[in-house]
Amino acid sequence: MCGIAGLIDLERRLDGAGLRATALAMSDTLRHRGPDGGGAWIDADHGVALGHRRLSIIDLSPAGNQPMASQSGRYILSYNGEIYNFAELRRELEAKGAAFRGHSDTEVLLAAIDAWGVSGALKRCNGMFAFALWDRAGRSLILARDRLGEKPLYFGWAGGAFLFASELRAFAAWPGFAPEIDRGALALSLRHNYIPAPYSIYQGIYKLPPAAILTLTPDLQARDPGLETLARNFEAYWSAREAAERGSAEPFSGSDEAAVEALDTCLRAAVQSRTVADVPLGAFLSGGIDSSCVVALMQAQAARPVKTFSIGFHETGYNEAEHAKAVAAHLGTDHTELYVTPREAQDTIPKLPEIYDEPFSDSSQIPTFLVSQLARRHVTVSLSGDGGDELFGGYNRYAWAETIWRKLGRLPAPGRRALAKILTGAAPRTWQRLFDLANPVLPARWRQQHGGEKLHKLARILDAEGQEALYLQLVSHWSDPAGVVLGSKEPATILSDPGRWARLDSFTARMMYLDTVTYLPDDILTKLDRASMAVGLEARVPLLDHRAVEFAWHLPMHMKLRHGQGKWALRQVLARYVPRELFERPKMGFGVPLDLWLRGPLRDWAEALLDESRLRREGFFDPAPIRRLWADHLSGRANWQYDLWDVLVFQAWHEAQKQKHDKASGTASSQAVVHG
Repeated sequence: MCGIAGLIDLERRLDGAGLRATALAMSDTLRHRGPDGGGAWIDADHGVALGHRRLSIIDLSPAGNQPMASQSGRYILSYNGEIYNFAELRRELEAKGAAFRGHSDTEVLLAAIDAWGVSGALKRCNGMFAFALWDRAGRSLILARDRLGEKPLYFGWAGGAFLFASELRAFAAWPGFAPEIDRGALALSLRHNYIPAPYSIYQGIYKLPPAAILTLTPDLQARDPGLETLARNFEAYWSAREAAERGSAEPFSGSDEAAVEALDTCLRAAVQSRTVADVPLGAFLSGGIDSSCVVALMQAQAARPVKTFSIGFHETGYNEAEHAKAVAAHLGTDHTELYVTPREAQDTIPKLPEIYDEPFSDSSQIPTFLVSQLARRHVTVSLSGDGGDELFGGYNRYAWAETIWRKLGRLPAPGRRALAKILTGAAPRTWQRLFDLANPVLPARWRQQHGGEKLHKLARILDAEGQEALYLQLVSHWSDPAGVVLGSKEPATILSDPGRWARLDSFTARMMYLDTVTYLPDDILTKLDRASMAVGLEARVPLLDHRAVEFAWHLPMHMKLRHGQGKWALRQVLARYVPRELFERPKMGFGVPLDLWLRGPLRDWAEALLDESRLRREGFFDPAPIRRLWADHLSGRANWQYDLWDVLVFQAWHEAQKQKHDKASGTASSQAVVHG
């Protein structure tokens, strides 16, 4: 795994030495992604510079160094990722006469592009990646990203240059970079707790969407053509929408047993392909269905105990470490667990602006970083179980949203509003006390760890006018973020454009599809990439092998959701390796007790960031709704931890940017860089 960065100096301000120095400076900001070495390649005649930081995983020799030229000399590549089927592709290319200097997947990717072109090569590749490719013949820069969005790639125009990088921080190494905060993107971050592609927190700086190839010909390099024009130039070499529609139209027709056997075989292959490495390798193990399944399949194919890692918390309702320990003991893994004190977890918070580099407020970012940090002490690569919820129906809303809508949709609007008033009449913790009393006598699937919060969330969706509006409420924190972010208007996203949705028969299937193309890449995979890369750890995600994704869409819904419980097929696979009593329990999120922390040890920190005069002075937010939620939260009348965390993360990030700029410029003011 690596970090990539570079530029095209459109105004030809820099000579060769200046280009090289700038590319190295950009890539050096990504040293955490690639601590094992770095390099740069330049074409001074065309103002092009590619930089690279390397985390050596396959072919640790200098033969794997980047940027790397293709055998033909036409292409120069700066690449972040892994091609898992590179050995198979290499054999095919060697049969066609290709010669290789080393045994890296980078060299194979370049040879594949030489042989089949960019799109043809990527259609054959099974992997996670983001790369920049300079085509010397066409004087074009080609940017590409993997199918599901596991690896990041930012790009944009600033100060007479076209810039690209794995993370936004690299752009600051270009002297002409003077970013302005995009208030529309800020509004999106309050709605979703992340900024969806193709937007970033800065105006004119974009994220490349998953499965996209963007070819910047000389005319496109010259200036920012705007998102509408850029979108027309995105070439999709794979389509999640087509996979969903094709799979749903051609459902698996075999028996339950045949489906489980086929899924087992598919996932075994996905896991096996992701265990190829020339460095120590392990896996995250939370004790949940997804990570347990990955570890079980990994251990079943390993000659020695797999190294597994889990984080534990002492707070009731947030600790899965005991479950992970039991699964590890049954499978015989070499298990390492670390119980984290509240103080240790909270000490991570000041690091978040640096780790995530733009506002990102999924609070499970904290344990994800901690388990990555733990794993990195022992291994360089770790497998992760992400993706199972979206593909196999794991989120609770899949089990109840469609049923809820069928029942509540018949009620007149006044009746729904009255019910909402009843549900919010008691605080979440009051409802939870009732659940705690009832849980011992309820069937396992009805027990609730955070039932009070879920009832309040249900109340928020009762005024939805249709299924699409209901889904948007389900995935929203702030319902009207443009009313909170001053001078903002939410830009269009796939969620606001049903014309871009997959044509699927059921509301549940549409929710799963939308989560796969929005929440999965922009939240789950962003969280995993930044947390792992912050400590120089490569995280691999077997469940997102595109063959497994395509197979999952062929499974009919009753093989995902059955008797009100998700992940039916995945559970059957896991039951082949692990006794059901070790994993059959209510779903528990990978979170922290943020609501309690904000009322306790984080209260002073939060109060300073949410100070009314400060909010008014900085001018990004209307203080009134924020202060109202803060007062409600402190009183215990409601739990607004997620809405408040969205604001707090931006405030902390903004403060960090000001401090960086003040340090770099030696001035007391940073308004020119971070003004709105």
